[in-house]
Amino acid sequence: MDTLRVAFAGTFSATLEPSVRAQLGVPCDVILTDEASAASRLADVDVLVTLAFTREMGVAAKRLKLVQVPGAGLDRIDRSAVPLGTALANAYGHEVGIAEYVLGAMLASTRGFARLDAALRDGRWESQWAVGATPPPPWAELAGKTLGILGYGRIGQALARRALAFDMTVCAIRRDVARSSADGLALLGGLEALDEVLRRADYLAVTLSLNEATRGLLGARELALMKPTAIVINVARAEIIDEDALYRALAGRTIAGAALDVWYRYPREAGPTLPSRRPFHELPNVLMTPHLSGWTEGMLQARAKVIAENIRRVAREEPPLNQIA
Repeated sequence: MDTLRVAFAGTFSATLEPSVRAQLGVPCDVILTDEASAASRLADVDVLVTLAFTREMGVAAKRLKLVQVPGAGLDRIDRSAVPLGTALANAYGHEVGIAEYVLGAMLASTRGFARLDAALRDGRWESQWAVGATPPPPWAELAGKTLGILGYGRIGQALARRALAFDMTVCAIRRDVARSSADGLALLGGLEALDEVLRRADYLAVTLSLNEATRGLLGARELALMKPTAIVINVARAEIIDEDALYRALAGRTIAGAALDVWYRYPREAGPTLPSRRPFHELPNVLMTPHLSGWTEGMLQARAKVIAENIRRVAREEPPLNQIA
């Protein structure tokens, strides 16, 4: 085969390019481009590494053999636009980092680390050591609490193993229940079990992929089923939870709090960008992070390794790892 031409489109794809190139071991011509300009560069590209694929890209791709998504989510991939004979594959490696984030978010949200840190920097002891003040109520422990996991795939299973090590009770749902073992879980069901999981959960981790079945899955009705002491952690896609319903539940304290790593609005240019049209940033019971729960050394190494291997497989005319049916 002639030298492969590989295009990396978008900021995240370009971040992985040096690590991928270092592991390739086959000659390649590499192109770096932004997503908006990608279609104009695709005529003679064999492999496209991108988080987004549009109909315009599909029309422009004359010899494309692989669309390699450098992440797990396919919500920005127009699968109908992928040319006939072109493989589509994604990459994982983020499950450990995200599972660790969820545990950290549960602890930080329950124990108020940010608030206590700020108070002690001002000399205020919000603890039993304060003189002349009523001691605060004791913290809840994770042990004995119920973690509900919506989406029991790679992330959900990695999270469940760690939660069980914390002596938590774990309930989970996934679309294809037959693909998982219920070992160690108090409940494993399909979407029909959603209401039961919501009622039981002290903490609810959202790890589902976004599609038409899951968009808006949690609305006002579903959030109202939860305990007033419950905390929601969303590390999947913001749109799985209705934006207005979530804000009202948090502002009205019908749920205790949330840790949100995925958002309804993302930066389109340099400068500050609030992540929602609703003022989540004004709520003291929300832990906000800018979509980096899986941004770990392990994730970057694992994804670069898979992408490099799939480029080599294209060179050998073999099917890629993690091929999407």
